[in-house]
Amino acid sequence: MEVERFASEIENVADDSEKPVVVEGAGDAATSHPERLRRKNKKFWRSNSKEGPANPTAVTPLPKYRSWKNSRRPRNGHGRGLPKKGGAGGKGVWGAPGSELLEEYVEDANDPNYDSEAISNGDVEFKQIIVEAEPEEIVRKAEPVILEYFEHGDTNAAAEDLLEFVTAKRSHLVCETIVEIALDHKPSHCEMASVLISDLYGRVFSAKDIGYAFDRLLEKLPDLVLDTPDAAILLSNFIARCVADDCLPPRFVQITNEKTDINAHAKQAINRSETLLSMKQGLVRLDNIWGVGGGIRPVKSLIRQIQLLLKEYLTSNDLAEAMRCVRELEVPHFHHELVYETVLLALETINSSVEEQLCTFLAELRRCVIVSPDQMDRGFLRVLEDMSDIVLDVPLAYIMLDRFLERCQNKFRLGDAVLKRMPTRGRKRFVSEGDGGVIKDHALKLRE
Repeated sequence: MEVERFASEIENVADDSEKPVVVEGAGDAATSHPERLRRKNKKFWRSNSKEGPANPTAVTPLPKYRSWKNSRRPRNGHGRGLPKKGGAGGKGVWGAPGSELLEEYVEDANDPNYDSEAISNGDVEFKQIIVEAEPEEIVRKAEPVILEYFEHGDTNAAAEDLLEFVTAKRSHLVCETIVEIALDHKPSHCEMASVLISDLYGRVFSAKDIGYAFDRLLEKLPDLVLDTPDAAILLSNFIARCVADDCLPPRFVQITNEKTDINAHAKQAINRSETLLSMKQGLVRLDNIWGVGGGIRPVKSLIRQIQLLLKEYLTSNDLAEAMRCVRELEVPHFHHELVYETVLLALETINSSVEEQLCTFLAELRRCVIVSPDQMDRGFLRVLEDMSDIVLDVPLAYIMLDRFLERCQNKFRLGDAVLKRMPTRGRKRFVSEGDGGVIKDHALKLRE
């Protein structure tokens, strides 16, 4: 009787139903008290902390008793339903995953496998060893960094690239390489090299390294002069500029000048450096010792330099020197102003020899491809556009322009846009306008 009652209770819990249990063969006792055999099963639900709070309205019955026989989860319906101790507890369990990495292994000296020279014993000490690169390798790696700096002008990027392979003992090679490369480039690159040395001072090399680099350069100056004839002058500018930038002590020039074993070129460079530093307000002037490069200069300053260049050319008639001065301006985007000032000067002088000289100047600029055809045409078009203002100051401007354009057309070809915009004679010209009767006589000859 008791066995059958226990079986019915288990069946009620598993089937989740409220059915009366009738035990066969139990007699009248079983039928007279059916409420004793009816048991309401308990309804449980489990909640997982990862899935959020459980919904008490949704009732989930427990699985059958047999499925819970070997489960380690709590059978009272409480808890998150996860293994106890995160899987680290229980008999025959290895522990939590990854716990073996946190264990500290202590070697025993009595262990047969104990190694007295093992790294973990504490007898071995590690030290950082910096391998010094060869001087040739440092120079080879520094050259592309410096050339790239001349393109972008970012000193921080150049410093980061140099610090990857330069050590304190060989840092003077970087300064030496910067100056050697700059000697073969134009003044704007020399200015950038001086700025780079100033920014790398205290970061890549010290004042002692800079002084040692210049000592080596002064020793190699006879060889540098063979490739760069002005190497002594350029090196003196670098030394004076480093002193002005507080990268080199002033006594470096005095100590080097007192040496008796230096060569003649080095003596010339040191004497010139001392002269530059002893000038009145010399340190201020040394800031522009290389000149102000290209587009950095204001427009008024560029126009003034162009005008002085043209006047010097008319005085000396040295075409090669004029070409060199145009190159040193380093303003290829502003060459139309050079053409404009040249044509304007030809209109204002009213002199055939000056016109011929300036026409030769423009032809040489075109032949050497110093001034591009586009810049040449833009300069002439600017003059044609401003003729209404120019004629107020130069009454014979149209006549002089016609004559000058004809000279230029004979020496080099003008652009189609200039030829279309050239002024045409819309009315009869008289002797009083200054043509000297040339047009009138030419017309009479054509009639005859």
